[in-house]
Amino acid sequence: MSQRETLHSEAEPIEATQPSGAAEPSGAAEPTEAAAPTEPTEPALAPTKLRRMESKFPRGLVIRLIAYLFVGHLFAFFVYLLFVLGARNQ
Repeated sequence: MSQRETLHSEAEPIEATQPSGAAEPSGAAEPTEAAAPTEPTEPALAPTKLRRMESKFPRGLVIRLIAYLFVGHLFAFFVYLLFVLGARNQ
């Protein structure tokens, strides 16, 4: 058997022994995992605190953004100035 045939045969789905639509016995006392309520792992934030966090950027991010924009424009101006001065000397 070649490697391709092996991969193909492993990829085939395995049939279930019971049909998926089979009904459970009427005397089942335990609920399934899907029906069991799940408990939140983290406490829920207050709606006002959550809204405030979504509407504001972290302070460090804002400072870096302004600095990068300023430095980027300053560098672009320097490169433009080099082209202008270079064209004037020709």
